[in-house]
Amino acid sequence: MQNMLLEQPWIACIALMIVSYFIGGIPFGVLLGKLFGAGDIRSAGSGNIGTTNALRVAGPVVAVLTLIGDLVKGSLCIICARWLLTLLPVSSHDVHIMLAAVALATLFGHIFSPYLGFRGGKGIATGVGILFGFWWPLALIHLGIFAVLVLVSRFVSLGSIVTAVCLPLSLSIFFPDMPLEARAIWILLSVSVVWAHRSNIVRLSQHREARIGVHSFTDKGAKS
Repeated sequence: MQNMLLEQPWIACIALMIVSYFIGGIPFGVLLGKLFGAGDIRSAGSGNIGTTNALRVAGPVVAVLTLIGDLVKGSLCIICARWLLTLLPVSSHDVHIMLAAVALATLFGHIFSPYLGFRGGKGIATGVGILFGFWWPLALIHLGIFAVLVLVSRFVSLGSIVTAVCLPLSLSIFFPDMPLEARAIWILLSVSVVWAHRSNIVRLSQHREARIGVHSFTDKGAKS
């Protein structure tokens, strides 16, 4: 088995992607909501499994723990993948592609959780966790973009969407030599986060999106 992995490192990459998908799919918001007696957070508020809805439905403790869980699972998958790939005869060119593939698998696990009938969250906390695992300054830059936009607009969804859209640009700036294959995978990751916010985009265009501090979450469709 070890010889096969040494000779075929892409098999190891596929194995990392599968494991990362199942780790990324862990629905911390749902698990913690039930653990702390708030029930299934999907049954109230926006119906989402992420930090924002955990705060609405289950309170700040569950929200903070959900945020930490989603961040850690994203970081853990990338950090472990990077370490394991150093043990294999893989070029830096291929490492970039493999890490991008693991990142996408982790994000897909969160958005299409295998534990929730292939439905899940919108990927921002997990995505930021992935960036922390990949290169922490990049994560801080995108957290800054997110924070400024949310503070100015009071729309969590707007901050999330713009943060995702900016990812290909920031990667081009800080990793100009990244292989095109890896860049394409990161673009797909960015597009996936925007796609997960498609209902928010519609509500933003119709001026119906709920702002932070505005208690208008009775509409189950008002996801952010």
